[in-house]
Amino acid sequence: MADTTIDGTSRGTEAAAHDPDAGPVRVGAMLFTLVDPHPGYEAAYNRWYERDHFYGGVMVGPGTLAGKRWVATRILKDLRFPVTPAGPSPVAEPLDAGSYLATYFIDAASVAEHFAWASEEVHKLYAADRGFDERRHAHTVLYTMRRAHHRDADPIPAHLALDHPYAGLASIHLDRAKGVSTKDLDAWLAGDGRSALLGEGSPVDQVLSWRPIIPDREGPMDLGSGPGGQERSLLTCFLDRPADAAWSHLINFSDALESAGIGRVVLAAPFTPAITGTDTYADQLW
Repeated sequence: MADTTIDGTSRGTEAAAHDPDAGPVRVGAMLFTLVDPHPGYEAAYNRWYERDHFYGGVMVGPGTLAGKRWVATRILKDLRFPVTPAGPSPVAEPLDAGSYLATYFIDAASVAEHFAWASEEVHKLYAADRGFDERRHAHTVLYTMRRAHHRDADPIPAHLALDHPYAGLASIHLDRAKGVSTKDLDAWLAGDGRSALLGEGSPVDQVLSWRPIIPDREGPMDLGSGPGGQERSLLTCFLDRPADAAWSHLINFSDALESAGIGRVVLAAPFTPAITGTDTYADQLW
């Protein structure tokens, strides 16, 4: 097994022959955008986003490594927890807000350039009538990658996670406990928390940890809930099994995280991969 940081420093064990994330291509940041189409516009939104905005809004930008779309069907939304999020700035208001998730990885060497481009480009697209008003953002936030944790000795590198055909994704937003830093969280994930997350038989192939970028947010639309405070972290768990089949494992992991005093989960949400070129799942959102 291997654990690596964004600066390429190995945190591995004796089982790792090499560091999979230390090459010249490294994930530096992520755009995480969770959105609901207005009821009745599901297919229209899906087609606009997939056929235009996915590319024009992000993929053609400088330094974009990869992008992938995910879906939260009604069945998957019903698995989200905690049922009553506590504390400031919950991620989804209400808990089941957000049906389509798009995740984009930005190369570590191009983060500033990319987001400078993106902040101007979105306004250009809307001025050119290439927006879509019949949607509501639940949570659109930029995140900086902190560390990759891999289950296997010869793992899929983090920068390939969006291109690999994973069966599902689990996003876990948490507020770290007082005095627990992002380094402490990753140290726990690599140590005492490893068996709960990446132990034998785990459906989680790799988990990437992130912290939000907390800028002044501008856009031609409301971007939904904010990034949270300095204590907010995000874990994206890439799954070998469909998310519903892996969900009991993620519940147990979240319980272990909270019991260890690392933090409090404010949203755990499962997703299935969107099927590109189709409107599959568009009739299963509500």
